[in-house]
Amino acid sequence: MADGSVVRAFDAYAARAQFPILSRTVNGRPLVYLDSAASAQKPQAVIDAISGAMSGSYANVHRGLHTLANETTEAFEGARATVARFLNAEAETNIVFTKGGTEAINLVAAGVGQSIQPGDEIIVSQMEHHSNIVPWHMLRERYGAVLKWAPVLDDGSLDMAGFEALLTPRTKIVAVTHMSNVLGTINPITEITRLAHKAGARVLIDGCQGAVHAAPDVQAIGCDWYVLTGHKLYGPTGIGALYGTAEALESLPPWQGGGEMIETVEEDRVTYAKAPHRFEAGTPPILEAIGLGAALDWLMGFDKAQVIAHEQALYAHARARLDGVDGLRVLGEADGKGAILTFTVDGAHAHDIAQIMDRYGVAVRAGLHCAEPLARRMGVTSSARASFALYNTKEDADAFVDALIKRASSLSDDHGRQADHR
Repeated sequence: MADGSVVRAFDAYAARAQFPILSRTVNGRPLVYLDSAASAQKPQAVIDAISGAMSGSYANVHRGLHTLANETTEAFEGARATVARFLNAEAETNIVFTKGGTEAINLVAAGVGQSIQPGDEIIVSQMEHHSNIVPWHMLRERYGAVLKWAPVLDDGSLDMAGFEALLTPRTKIVAVTHMSNVLGTINPITEITRLAHKAGARVLIDGCQGAVHAAPDVQAIGCDWYVLTGHKLYGPTGIGALYGTAEALESLPPWQGGGEMIETVEEDRVTYAKAPHRFEAGTPPILEAIGLGAALDWLMGFDKAQVIAHEQALYAHARARLDGVDGLRVLGEADGKGAILTFTVDGAHAHDIAQIMDRYGVAVRAGLHCAEPLARRMGVTSSARASFALYNTKEDADAFVDALIKRASSLSDDHGRQADHR
């Protein structure tokens, strides 16, 4: 690591032991938490960091000269430096704290909207989360921007030829996910960025999943903006971050007005602070930022390649065991995908699957996963999703598969009984 910290070999069982909640039971069975793509659990290091800040050294930041204010400001800005290190940003000033990935995307969209002209084009992909769709729709509604959709292939991969064909001199923004929250697809974001820049467009990468399950390096990617959220990175809710190049951040006007984001305020004029503070109006999420910094410090203590390999091995194990299950369809099987297993079962609604699996202590997500255009592209009205994290084990994967096979078997028996009565 750049700061000289020791990176330790990854042990899933040792990592799991650092999450207090994972020792509980649900419906009389050990908790198998497979909903980390929605929100991950928190290690003791994060819990301690937030509790310690509240109980030992808390004050508002940037606004006092007393000891507590200085200590809290140091911890808050230290968290910003940790995010910069995690993303390999050029400097701490490239990192803007937000309340999450959604706010970060909205900040960029609102700023870009000040210069959007009717007919200007914005490209998103069919696999985007609503958070990376709706803000751009707002520019379509308000300013006449044209929203264009990069297609997804049947295996869940992005149609790169189709994407490149959409680029024109009118393309202003390309906004794509690093990793799909439904398909697990990891997009070739460096190549996407290269092609978009060649066409004269700016690039925003939604890294809310990719920051967790890939290894983002924003300087290597070359994107203009990269977004992450804390609660999927084993940190608290209510905190996220926007990375932007110095030039890209400078191109955005202030978004919200208030304290901290100004240099001077007079009766007839106002001048604004430089990035990142110009985008952080009011009292920031202090404790949440400290918690995010603790989560990233904890996460960066592991060998990232080993973590990724562990998660993908769990996915591969579960996927192999599910081969041949009647009526099962897995959505997204692109090469190199992340450890997200989204599926449907003939004759069963996803909500029913999730509720039945909960009886076995297995927590999975069900529904549209905030990705309606993708659901329509894949021809489904809902699906269930098991998402693996670094604290999951082979026993978790087996418990998930066992519960799903029991559910599928009961459906098969029901269909057989119905056929006997025809």
